[in-house]
Amino acid sequence: MISAFPRKQLIDMIDSSLRLKKLAMNQEIIERLEKRLGRLHCRLRLGIEADHEAQIFGQGINYFHIENLPLSHFAIGACLKLTGLYGRGQRNAAKIEVRQHDVISSHVPKAFDGFTILQLSDLHIEMSEGAMNRLAALLPEIEYDLCVFTGDYRAETFGAYEPALARMAQFCSLIKRPIYAVLGNHDTIRMVPALEDMGMQMLLNENASVERGGHRIFIAGIDDAHYYRADNIEKAASEIPIDEFSILLSHTPEIYQQASYADFNLLLSGHTHGGQICLPGRIPITLSAVLPRHMGAGPWKYNDMIGYTSVGAGSSIVSARFNCPPEVTLHRLQSAL
Repeated sequence: MISAFPRKQLIDMIDSSLRLKKLAMNQEIIERLEKRLGRLHCRLRLGIEADHEAQIFGQGINYFHIENLPLSHFAIGACLKLTGLYGRGQRNAAKIEVRQHDVISSHVPKAFDGFTILQLSDLHIEMSEGAMNRLAALLPEIEYDLCVFTGDYRAETFGAYEPALARMAQFCSLIKRPIYAVLGNHDTIRMVPALEDMGMQMLLNENASVERGGHRIFIAGIDDAHYYRADNIEKAASEIPIDEFSILLSHTPEIYQQASYADFNLLLSGHTHGGQICLPGRIPITLSAVLPRHMGAGPWKYNDMIGYTSVGAGSSIVSARFNCPPEVTLHRLQSAL
């Protein structure tokens, strides 16, 4: 029989070993991030996360962050259950639609006529089980040339992110390359190395070019602009020629003015969930974003820039939707020349 004291020592040794292993893994992630992003961006981003993670009031573009308040999750879920609507809302949340959006612009090169971009946004992958099963069935059936993710892979805004990464790896195995992506306000920058190991090219205030038939378009992406305010559009747009067709990936559409003034032709975003729980006619009760309400879902335009706000494939706070079905979006480029 093992005495209590040695048993406690054994447990303490195991706990200590796990802590050391976690510290070593964390240090490896930090070293990779410093090499990938530069020491300054890495340290700034990690410092902001440490200071403001799970903060309910203040920080970010808007003042109140309902997603960081666990009581709100319980209250909304309880209300839906008491009214007998929760089951219907869960079924609605699993009915992903494939939406089409034609992007007609004189800046689109003729070689890119018909070029199709698959946009996936706001998976909140651990929370949205029904929707994710539907998405896994849909992906092999969809035809596209390139895929973009516009953030929010994780369900919570803080805590463990490994379960989200494990499920993301499964989805990435179903998706055609190339894949470009940005982080959302639910995502920690510590996820970046693992996401890039899956074949996703993370654009953190960076850009990349895509070539076809001797012509090219540019895809840029910014770090989270809604909560951590780590975005730098000027850096993301650097070295993109003014006469080339350019797309900006941003988790939130709230930076629409800056994107327009930076001469982007197309802004693809998510974050709002279209309200998720809406009145009939897809009228959102709240968008959790600071922007004109007509920009909260679907296509819109600001100055000469075309915008599209995806309502997302997953759900946030509660896995339920009303009058706002989840979506994946196919953006088809068309030259107006």
